[in-house]
Amino acid sequence: MALWGGRFTQAADQRFKQFNDSLRFDYRLAEQDIVGSIAWSKALVTVNVLSSEEQQQLEQALNALLAEVQADPEQILQSDAEDIHSWVEGQLIEKVGALGKKLHTGRSRNDQVATDLKLWCKAQVEALLGATRELQQALVATAEANQDAVMPGYTHLQRAQPVTFAHWCLAYVEMLARDESRLQDTLKRLDVSPLGCGALAGTAYAIDREQLAGWLGFASATRNSLDTVSDRDHVLELLADASIGMVHLSRFAEDLIFFNTGEAGFVELSDKVTSGSSLMPQKKNPDALELIRGKCGRVQGALTGMMMTLKGLPLAYNKDMQEDKEGLFDALDTWLDCLHMSALVLDGIQVKRPRCQEAAEQGYANSTELADYLVAKGVPFREAHHIVGEAVVEAIRQGVALEALSLAQLKAFSAAIEEDVYAVLALQSCLDKRNAKGGVAPQQVAFAITEAKKRLA
Repeated sequence: MALWGGRFTQAADQRFKQFNDSLRFDYRLAEQDIVGSIAWSKALVTVNVLSSEEQQQLEQALNALLAEVQADPEQILQSDAEDIHSWVEGQLIEKVGALGKKLHTGRSRNDQVATDLKLWCKAQVEALLGATRELQQALVATAEANQDAVMPGYTHLQRAQPVTFAHWCLAYVEMLARDESRLQDTLKRLDVSPLGCGALAGTAYAIDREQLAGWLGFASATRNSLDTVSDRDHVLELLADASIGMVHLSRFAEDLIFFNTGEAGFVELSDKVTSGSSLMPQKKNPDALELIRGKCGRVQGALTGMMMTLKGLPLAYNKDMQEDKEGLFDALDTWLDCLHMSALVLDGIQVKRPRCQEAAEQGYANSTELADYLVAKGVPFREAHHIVGEAVVEAIRQGVALEALSLAQLKAFSAAIEEDVYAVLALQSCLDKRNAKGGVAPQQVAFAITEAKKRLA
C-alpha cells in the first residue's frame, strides 16, 4: 500500500507507477533505512510517542528484518512497493501489526532518504578508502621489487630522460594519496545527520537531533531543514572524487597498455588479466586495462548528469532528486571495481629489464646530462643547449648513441668537452645526479618507498 493514498480517489496508472517507483534501485538502502528507523524509534520514546516496551518491540522486529535483508537483499525486488521506505514499513507492519504504523510519526521520506543515502555513502567511502590504500600498497610493493629497472621517461610520448619503473609506480602512489585525501575531506562534510528535518520545515516533535545523530554514528546534526532535505552536495563531491580517481586509473591503464605493446615491450601482463583473440591465436590483449580506461567515461557522465539535475531545482525537495542514486551507485561501484582490478593487474606483472634498459639507452635521453656537463665547464646553458642539439643531429646522422661519438667528434662541437664526459653520459649517472627530493636517484626512490610504507602501515 502506498504511504500517501488518502488524498487520492483514483489508483495510479500502472505506467506511471513503473515510471515513478524507485525500489528497483533504492533497495540497496535497505540496511540504512532499517538502522535509521531503529534510531527514530528511540527518538520517539523521548517525546512520548512510543513507550519503551513499544520501542523494544519495534527494534526487535527491525533487527529481525535487517538479518533477513542481509541474508538475501534481492528478495526486496519481488515486492511491488513504491520505494525502500514503503517496503520496510510494510514489512514492519506485517511483523508487529498496527504498532508499525506509529513509527513514521514526525518523519518524512525527505529526511529519511537523505539519511539513508548519507549512511550508505559513509559506508562506501570506507570501502573506497580501503581499496585506494590497497592499490597504493600494491604499487609500493611493485616499486620496491623494481628499483633497478631503468626505463625511458616520456614527455609528449617522446623519450625524454631515464627513470626507473619504481619511480613510475610511485607517481601513481602520489595520485592515489590525493584521491584518499579527497575522500577523507568529503567524509568530513557528509558526516552530518539529516534525520529530524521532516519534509522541509523540521519535525514538530521536540527531538534532540544531536543525540539522534550520535545514535546513527554521525558527528553532528544539520543546521537548516530546508537545505538538509534538498542537499546533494555529498553526491556531487563523491562523483567528483570518483571522476578524478578514475582519471588517475585511466592514465595508469594507458601507460601499462603502452608499456605492454610489442613496440615498447617493457612489461608482460599476467594471464589472469588478459584475454585472447577468437581469430588470431597469438594475441594476448590487455582487456582489464582497456576496460578500466573505458569505464572512466561512465563515471564522468554520472557527475555531469547529477550537476545538470540539480542546477535549476528550487528549494526544497523535488522528485528530480530521485535521480541521485542510480548514477551514484554505478559510479562508486565502478570506481571500487577498477581499484581492485588495478591491484590485480600489478599482481603478476613482469618488468622486462633488458628491454627497458635498451630503450632508455636509445633516444638520446642523456642529452640534458651533456648540457649540464658543459654548464659545469663554464658554458652558458642556452649555448650548451644549442651545442648538444648539434651533437644529437650528428649522432642521429651516424645512427649511434651520444656516448658512441669519439672524443674528437664531440670536441668538434665544443672544446670544453674532455674524456670525463663519458662517465657523465652513462645511464646510471643520469639517475644518480637527480638526488633532490622527489627525484629519480636510487637513494630518493628508496626513501620515497620507505616513507610510503610508513604512511600506509
